[in-house]
This record gives sequence, structure tokens and C-alpha cells, in this order.
Amino acid sequence: MKDKIIYTTSIIISFFIGIIGTVLVIKYAPTNEKIINTQTDKTVSITEENTIKESINKIYDAVVLVETYKNNTGISSGTGFVYKKDETNGYIITNHHVINGGNKFTVTLTNGNEVEATLLGSDEYSDIAILSIPQDAVIQIASLGESKKSEIGDTVFAVGSPLGKEYMGTVTKGILSGKERTITVESTTFSQMIEVLQTDAAINPGNSGGPLVNINGEVIGVTSMKLVQNEVEGMGFAIPIEIVNSLIDRLEKGEQIERPLIGIEMTDVSNTYYLYRQGIIIPEDIEKGIIIIKTQENSPAQKAGLQKGDIILSLNDTEIEDTAHFKYILYKYEVGDTIKIKYMRNNKIHETTLTLNKKAENN
Repeated sequence: MKDKIIYTTSIIISFFIGIIGTVLVIKYAPTNEKIINTQTDKTVSITEENTIKESINKIYDAVVLVETYKNNTGISSGTGFVYKKDETNGYIITNHHVINGGNKFTVTLTNGNEVEATLLGSDEYSDIAILSIPQDAVIQIASLGESKKSEIGDTVFAVGSPLGKEYMGTVTKGILSGKERTITVESTTFSQMIEVLQTDAAINPGNSGGPLVNINGEVIGVTSMKLVQNEVEGMGFAIPIEIVNSLIDRLEKGEQIERPLIGIEMTDVSNTYYLYRQGIIIPEDIEKGIIIIKTQENSPAQKAGLQKGDIILSLNDTEIEDTAHFKYILYKYEVGDTIKIKYMRNNKIHETTLTLNKKAENN
């Protein structure tokens, strides 16, 4: 009886061991069967939330390449943009330095059409010029905005032709980095201080004259130059559109932009060698201001009693840094305005008022 029980128990244990072994083999033992992976293809749609495509579309075809020739030889190229048209012409804003020295101008549009342009007017000091082309050549007209409504940090972009026709229509994006900046620019004829917008959008040679545009697709500035220093990157500049607007009507008519004068020849207080040659000695503690070298006959300065050797310290209570700064402040006023001048003579401070006249050659 005992042997039978042992026998039966052995069979039961063997049965369960067999079942467990079978399960383990099925689960873990390698197999020669080929495993087939099935994959379902899906179309994924991605929506870019921060694109500026719509803004670019509002301006892109208004931007043109401007090429300047002298006696049929190319001397410079830059960018411009159509800002209006009438029954006969389309009108283009660009920079003065883009067209300077030329006697023939061509404009290439985004459809590849090339047309000859006519120079209507230009102003060296503001670096603005106006061209016209046949109205039927115009593809799109840019909308002009207001830079004063833009804030630092706003998205802006530039459209232009860096390095010429090969890269025509290049768009670069950035932010408005600064407003109401003043920078001094040296030209072949004078040193000038101008007010600009600052951006980190890439602006390269050939972008000059193109639009700086806000996120609504409106032009808020005209790109003019890049600060070129080895240690500085990402600083581009544009002329505020408000300054451009103040000149457009007169430049379209070919009128010379008249700026006020007081009728003096002047130099910086730092120009010690020139002052020495002129027989002018200034106090050692004077570091800012301008020195009168000569007053013109019957000029506002002469009528107000100013004379050679006087040191102009301020204009309407704005302290004067140097000659470029003096012109920058003076040109904010109109011919006929009355201004107050504070000056030093013989170590004493004096004040006088004068009425501004039209700009002359030597001011």
C-alpha cells in the first residue's frame, strides 16, 4: 500500500513538472520562426506658431535691387522699396550713398524684370534718395508704419540684397535693440551725428536702402549702415521712418533740403593744433563745445554778436559735445526759428538769441 502511494505521488509530481517545463520552454526558448514587425505610416502636420511668413508677404515684392552706374560702369548697388505709385510712376526709397556719383540707375524687381529708374531727389545728410520707375513695373507697394509705436524687444526683419543680385531678396530676422540712438558718421565732406534705430537683424553691404519691417509688415525704418568694428557683432542701424516721411514730398519734387544755419565756421575744442594755428587759446578745463573760427557777414551769428574765438557751450539749454552734435541739435529746428545760444568769451559765460537762416555752403 505504501509503495502504491509513493508511485501515485511520483506520477502527479512528474505531471506538474512537465507542465511547468513546457510553459518555460514556450516562453523563453529561442525559435526559428521569422518575427514580422508591422508599421503603420501616418502623416504628421506641424504648425509653426512663430512664423513671420504673412508679414514677409506684405512687403517682399515691394523690395527691389538698385544698381548705380557712371558712364555705363557699375559703381555701387543696394536695396530700395516701392512706397507708392500714381498714374505714371512708382516711387522708391533708397539711400543717398547707394546712388551717389551715378548718372544711370537700374531697378530689378522680384519677378526678374529690370527697368531704368530716374533719380528725383537726394539728401546726403539724411542719407535718403527717391527714385521713380514706370508704374506698370510695380508689383507691390510697401506700407509705412511708425517707429515710435515700436518697443525695444519687438520682432523686426530686414529685406535686402546683401552682396548684390545673387542674394537679392534675403530676409533676416531680429529684434528692435534700441531706439533714438545717435551715432556719428564720417563722410567725405563732413562729420555728422544722426538718429537711428538699432537692430540685431543681420544687415550687410547691399542691404543699404532696404526696409526694416515690424511684425505687421509695416516699414519702420530704412536700413543704412552696419557698425563695422572687429569687436562688435549684431549691431545694425536704420533711419526712423518719421525722418524719411518729413523729406519725401520735397525730394519727390527734386527740391534741395534746406537746413538752418547761424552762419559760422567752427571746429571742435579738441582740435588743438588747428586752434593754435588760428591763434585761439581756450581754457584747459573746457572739454566740450565748439569754437567759432569765423562769422559770415550779416549772418544770424554776427547779428547776435558772436565772434571768432567764442566757445558755444549749449543750444536751447542742450549742452554741445562737438561739431557733429551741434549740427544734429541745430537741424532739429526750422528756418525762421529763434534759438538761445550760451557761449564763453574771456572766461565769462554769455547768452544771446538769434533767428535761424537758410543753410550756406560753409556751415
